Amino acid sequence: MTLPTELFAGMPQDGSEPVFNEPWQAHAFAMAVSLHARGLFTWPEWAQALAEQIAAAQAQGDADLGDTYYHHWLATLEMLVARKGASDELELARYRDAWHSAAHRTPHGKPIELREQDFVA
Repeated sequence: MTLPTELFAGMPQDGSEPVFNEPWQAHAFAMAVSLHARGLFTWPEWAQALAEQIAAAQAQGDADLGDTYYHHWLATLEMLVARKGASDELELARYRDAWHSAAHRTPHGKPIELREQDFVA
């Protein structure tokens, strides 16, 4: 799949390739690409939503030094998923909490796996 160049606008890059400082950033990127490929949203729709997310963060004091870019990416992804009805805020929060639980019990360097116990409040 060829990704449009506007997808990379504002994204940390090394040449023409995106740069990820943390594994979760690459995962968020891949989820957005996958959901686009499945038709959940168009790239222009994504670009507009991401621009709005970044502008809102800047209006609230984000210095826009590049270190928060993927936080905006993830917030945009969650918002579009909820807006499109692919999930809702409660389900996203449930999985986010479960992920934190799984990450907390997983030794450093080991793959994080969600288990039923991670969904128990």
